[in-house]
This record gives sequence, C-alpha cells and structure tokens, in this order.
Amino acid sequence: MPEDDPSRSGADRSGAHRSGVDRILDAAISKFGAHGVKGTSLKAIAAEAGVSQALILHHFGSKDRLHRACDEHVVRLVRQGKESAMGQGPQLDPLQSLRQIEDSRPLLRYLARTLSEGGDHLAQLIDEMVDDAEAYTAAAVEAGLITPSAHPRERVVVLTLWSLGALVLHEHMNRLLGVDFLDTSAPPESLAPYMLPVVEMFSQGLLEPGAADGFADAFDTPDRPDAPDNPRKER
Repeated sequence: MPEDDPSRSGADRSGAHRSGVDRILDAAISKFGAHGVKGTSLKAIAAEAGVSQALILHHFGSKDRLHRACDEHVVRLVRQGKESAMGQGPQLDPLQSLRQIEDSRPLLRYLARTLSEGGDHLAQLIDEMVDDAEAYTAAAVEAGLITPSAHPRERVVVLTLWSLGALVLHEHMNRLLGVDFLDTSAPPESLAPYMLPVVEMFSQGLLEPGAADGFADAFDTPDRPDAPDNPRKER
C-alpha cells in the first residue's frame, strides 16, 4: 500500500508510518496557527509535511479546501478529547485532563488565529463546536459531572463562546493573569490563576440568592422571544 494512502489504519498512521494526509493536516494546522492562512503558502506546508505541493493539491484541491479540512480535523479532535474527559463523570482527574492541553496547544493556536481572522467558514466551525458541546455536555449531565439546566442549548452556546473569546484574547489573559494557553512548555498547573476562579464560579455561583432570583424573574417573562406562549416565537 502506498505511503500516502489516507485509508491506512490508525495504528499505521502514527510515527514514521503516518500518511501524507495526516502530515499535511498537522503541518497546515501548525503553519496556519503561526502565520495565518494568508501568510502561509502551500510550499511552506509541503516542506513542513515532507511532501510535494502536488500531493496537497491531489488530496485537498486548494488552500481554501485544506483550511476547511483543518477546521474539521480540529473540531473532531476537540470533540474526542471532551468526550473522553466528560465520560469519566465525577471520577474525572482534572490535572490529567489538563495535561491533554499540552498536546493540544497547536490546535488552540490554530483556533485562536482562525477565530481572529474570521471568514465565511467561521459560522460553520462555531456551529459544529456548539453542536458537539451540546452532545458531550448532555452526556456529562447523565454521568453526574455537570448539573442539569433548564436552558441546556443556551448554556452550551454561552459557555462555548466564552471559551472561544478567552482563546482569542489569550495575549491579555497572559498579560493580566500570567496564563498562556499557547505555551507548549507550560505545565497544566500553570493554568491555576484561570482555573481557580472558573471552578469557583461554576461550583459556588456568582450572585447571592436574592440577587439571582431578581435577575431570573426579570427575564422570565411571557413576552420573552423564546417563551412557549409568545406568538412571535418561530415555530
């Protein structure tokens, strides 16, 4: 079987036996993350991957289609990592899960660059991440790791956009808290200034009960666009 056959098994697609497709995706994610799509040539990706430009065009057709394939690859890897972590339920080892970030930093750098550059494909990327998050969050609720929500879809959308926003503003996170999401040499414990307040807010809440009730009552009205009895709600 040729070395660059993308149909090779997962065991054969590791180390020296990884397919040309895998090497191209890894190289493109690394180069796009570091220099952006416009600042990266197919020649540079080919050199990084150890393949010819012709092979890239054979598998992907164009740089734009390669970019979209990178989006799909990153979303898939994020989903797999989240599903693995959420599936552990209350027995989740947080540091072990955070150690996976060390291997995911090229993906985070790619996402940060892609989100900041924008483009027509961005809505699809975010929609896929939200859909995935909705599925693995529901599984985590079933596993007893996350509390149920009266607004599960909305909660997932908010949390996903918050997380992506923090990634886009990673330079300010580093400036203000000393947390560098993209530092490949940083151990998971270095995320403490970010993780501790996040865990506190998730576990203890932010508002006192009286204030929280007031906010809930203010927005839980019949004329709310998503209220069941609102005639303006799309059906």
